[in-house]
Amino acid sequence: MALLQSFIQVNPDSHFPIQNLPYGIFKPQPSSSPRPGVAIGEFVLDLSEISSAGLFNGPLLNNSDCFLQLNLNKFVSLGRPAWKEARATLQKLLSSSEPTLRDNAVLRQKSLVPLSQVEMLLPVVVGDYTDFFSSLHHTKNCGLIFRGPQTPVLENWYHLPVAYHGRASSVVVSGTDVVRPRGQAHPAGNPSPYFGPTLKLDFELEMASIVGPGNELGKPVDVNNAEDHIFGLVLLNDWSARDIQAWEYVPLGPFLGKNFATTISPWIVTLDALEPFACEAPKQDPPPLPYLAEKVSKNYDLSLEVHIKPVNHKDSSIVTRSNLKHLYWTLTQQLAHHTINGCNLRPGDVLGTGTISGPEPESRGCLLELTWNGQNSLSLNGLDRKFLEDGDEVTLTGYSKGDGYTIGFGTCTGKIVPPAP
Repeated sequence: MALLQSFIQVNPDSHFPIQNLPYGIFKPQPSSSPRPGVAIGEFVLDLSEISSAGLFNGPLLNNSDCFLQLNLNKFVSLGRPAWKEARATLQKLLSSSEPTLRDNAVLRQKSLVPLSQVEMLLPVVVGDYTDFFSSLHHTKNCGLIFRGPQTPVLENWYHLPVAYHGRASSVVVSGTDVVRPRGQAHPAGNPSPYFGPTLKLDFELEMASIVGPGNELGKPVDVNNAEDHIFGLVLLNDWSARDIQAWEYVPLGPFLGKNFATTISPWIVTLDALEPFACEAPKQDPPPLPYLAEKVSKNYDLSLEVHIKPVNHKDSSIVTRSNLKHLYWTLTQQLAHHTINGCNLRPGDVLGTGTISGPEPESRGCLLELTWNGQNSLSLNGLDRKFLEDGDEVTLTGYSKGDGYTIGFGTCTGKIVPPAP
């Protein structure tokens, strides 16, 4: 079968070929209103223009105003049949053999905007944000650091996807500066805590599910239907102040050490685009309880990297190479468990995976693990780093390589700035 090609020239290394078509919200000009788009090569296709031209003419999206909204919440709420119809329509419109858009110079001029010119915004209004703890390698390393080798992984972890509720108001889009947080911490050997800017600012390499259709309060989602409630995935960096976190987290868990900023990538890559890269999830032992037992238990073979550019340097260093396939608890198990008590999810909710660490030292997904809580140093362009310093810029990226194309997420970037005086 011939590889589907677009009439728009796409570099083979681009994250955004016609096989991907991730969704985002953008402004073509600073004075423009936000509108939905999909990325194709070096361009954004303005879906408000495509919709206004009457080109979403399938039975589910004909006459819908979902692409005339300021965010993607209405579209993601429509469910998988509508998503599939939109994807089929867009792949046809952008294909090299279809004249409708290719040969319409006026519509092309209006609807195709260079990526380099646009401002990307949060793709959804985030009503709620939950962060899971689904990587066994990350969990073991954290347990070894904080509890020692006797019980690195607590018993409940093997039976359920552990999570905490984060702060939705501080979920920000890639490119937003991260202000170093202040808080209480407790240095070893000192009887009383101190207050000040965190000394252990960290990144966390994560991904997140963007919830599509939600569920009614009191009605759980079956784990075998959970995929229909996930619109797609984004990169996520759950910035963490490790010293603040360590002092506050007993007995109720993360609070100020986590809620100051969570950065997501602007493009949502759909599960349909990722399907060619689905792979078998790790075997779970002990077997999960029946409500978490999946007929098909899958992850995605998706390469992940973290780059840090130190302050006053033009070059960045790769500090982590990991993969989404390392997750112990799957995305669908996370969602089903979240609802099993009747909790209602809503369109646009963000479900973070937790830090995604692999089995090798170089695949650890945060500085806490990479430096073993500051006992060791990383070398960045000859500079030693234990935790992030003001001016450091952290970039997450993720991609899967297919036969002749790459499906990617672009980047998820944030720079550390000092707290206001």
